[in-house]
Amino acid sequence: MEIETKTNQIKENLEKALKETKDLQSLNELRIIYLGKKGEIQSLMTLMKDATPEEKKELGKAINDIKVYAENNINTLKTKLEVEETNKKLEKEKIDITLPSIKLKTGGSHPVTKMIDKLEELFMSMGYDVVEGPELENDLYNFEMLNLPKGHPARDMQDTFYITEEKLLRTQTSPVQVRTMLANEEKKPLRIVCPGKTYRRDNDDATHTHQFTQFEGLVIDKDISLADLKGTLDLFAKEFFGEDKKTRFRPSYYPFTEPSVEYDVECPKCGGKGCDICKTTGYLTVMGAGMVHPNVLKMSGYDPEVYTGFAFGMGVEKIPMLKYGITDLRNLYTKDIRTLKQFARTEGRD
Repeated sequence: MEIETKTNQIKENLEKALKETKDLQSLNELRIIYLGKKGEIQSLMTLMKDATPEEKKELGKAINDIKVYAENNINTLKTKLEVEETNKKLEKEKIDITLPSIKLKTGGSHPVTKMIDKLEELFMSMGYDVVEGPELENDLYNFEMLNLPKGHPARDMQDTFYITEEKLLRTQTSPVQVRTMLANEEKKPLRIVCPGKTYRRDNDDATHTHQFTQFEGLVIDKDISLADLKGTLDLFAKEFFGEDKKTRFRPSYYPFTEPSVEYDVECPKCGGKGCDICKTTGYLTVMGAGMVHPNVLKMSGYDPEVYTGFAFGMGVEKIPMLKYGITDLRNLYTKDIRTLKQFARTEGRD
């Protein structure tokens, strides 16, 4: 079996490399080679693309097993090298134990960074690729190829920072989807997520900011339906908000999807009973989504008679706000180290 051969080879190479690793810097480089986002183990995820559902279960287990094996062995060697390094320092250095200790202030990973990492990990486990693109975009990719020609009234939904008539700060990460579809010359099925910064001319307040982070997803294949979209988003909701959370679709409008929906999750604060956070509805809107508009498929070279697809997009900042009960968006961008420390305590320092 191909995956077994690959994991065995990775295991042999890792064991050999660990035997030759004598310091922490080399070990860190080794960690990146095997466990980094573009590392040896992550590259195995490409096998998911053409696998059947049954094969995907076996592939997922095999990849997770080799990942755990690599983490355990690297961490074991790290502990050993740290002890050796400490002992060497103790032999060379004299410590005056009568001096008072110095408390170092520590922070933690930013909650938005945590959310992006968790989202990427979840969707990569489902076979998605992570794709990024430029923040300074062309009007063509940001609007026109998303079924928003010049003069379209729906452009007013997004107040845009224009640099020139054709250059702008992207208002969404959807242009990354367009670029990926165009680059896919063979027009094969796609399954991607696109995280990144976006910009809109909003006045900063408790719920709006001129620069925010989006996380969008796109799937294109034969026989993709709205049921596939709901199943995918329900899996996301269970992972981030709890297994028992109810979800719902509501009709909406986006120029680049048809039909379009709002995706709501049962309010984490009141459990669906209705409160000030959810405005007594019992639900909170997490993202917009829908089936990719045939015009968008056509402009990117896909035949809408053959292929269908779904897309979804969320503001990443909204997830920690809902998860941790943050009421003011600006708190996520404070320079106060105490903000980071409380999230480090909640989630564990990275």
